[in-house]
Amino acid sequence: MNRTLGYAAQSATTPLGSFEFDRREPGSTDVEIEIQYCGVCHSDLHMARNEWMNTTYPIVPGHEIVGRVSRVGSAVTRFATGNLVGVGCLVDSCGTCPDCAEGLEQYCQTGFTLTYNSPDKHTGGMTYGGYSKRMVVNEGFVVRVSDTLSLPGVAPLLCAGITTYSPLRHWGAGPGKKVGIVGLGGLGHMGLKFAHAFGARVVLLTTSPGKAADARRLGADDVVMSANPDDMKRHAGSLDFILDTVAAPHDLDALTSLLKRDATLCLVGAPGTPHPSPNAFNLIFRRRQIAGSLIGGIRETQEMLDFCATHNITSDVEVIPMQNINAAYERMLKSDVKYRFVIDLASLR
Repeated sequence: MNRTLGYAAQSATTPLGSFEFDRREPGSTDVEIEIQYCGVCHSDLHMARNEWMNTTYPIVPGHEIVGRVSRVGSAVTRFATGNLVGVGCLVDSCGTCPDCAEGLEQYCQTGFTLTYNSPDKHTGGMTYGGYSKRMVVNEGFVVRVSDTLSLPGVAPLLCAGITTYSPLRHWGAGPGKKVGIVGLGGLGHMGLKFAHAFGARVVLLTTSPGKAADARRLGADDVVMSANPDDMKRHAGSLDFILDTVAAPHDLDALTSLLKRDATLCLVGAPGTPHPSPNAFNLIFRRRQIAGSLIGGIRETQEMLDFCATHNITSDVEVIPMQNINAAYERMLKSDVKYRFVIDLASLR
């Protein structure tokens, strides 16, 4: 086994701290990665504090990972030592079900393996994530990263990026389409960037008047105060697609009222308690839809990274040392970050 250093939560109520543990030695199809940067996702906080009631301790969070290949297994064909690579939310799946066969591993019918807090079929324990110096991953779940982009800004693309890119692509955001983005945080700011880059007319829906200028900088053509009925009425029945990134319960009826006939509201934010039940008539009388989307498959994640390299798209980040992670969690709860914390793993010694 391969001893490494990370940061872990030992319980739901204790702060994250230094933690030594073993990574497996690379197998024939494995890639070992020296991690350089890891984004801080709100899911990390939920899991570290057991807010979704499924955490196994100790837990090493982190699934927005960028680093360089340090070793490869004997049968690895896609990567070589020194390559710049990324790892997102998944590190394994069955590989044989219909969804996996279509490159949609995030919907694996027999169960995927998450980058952390997931049963590890190789070690018999649990997977540990990117708040660490190195990791070992099957090459099929590793993606190439362009060295033309700022690496700290690339890390959040592995979750926040693909979570917004995938539904925008799936529902055809592009020229001639009017797209709403709900919320301006880690996910929402990437939704604005992608929808704008795809050529759509983009409307940000927010409860925060102070975010209007930043929203326009990030790609919004219009900013709507969702708590203002008159502001909302200006766009009633006019949107082709809405991407809702907010991870707190809220009224979906106000959003579906903005949709055209046959248009879709897609949820990617995961609230701790359910949204209020939507009004069925608001859907029935315009054949509107409420849908959901989960990250993206490995093939689509690579497509997204290549798109970002072509269009020079990265996340807006604040880089922190590993030792500041607990303070970052508290700031994240107050939305005191624009728009994603990223850990510099060089600080972990």
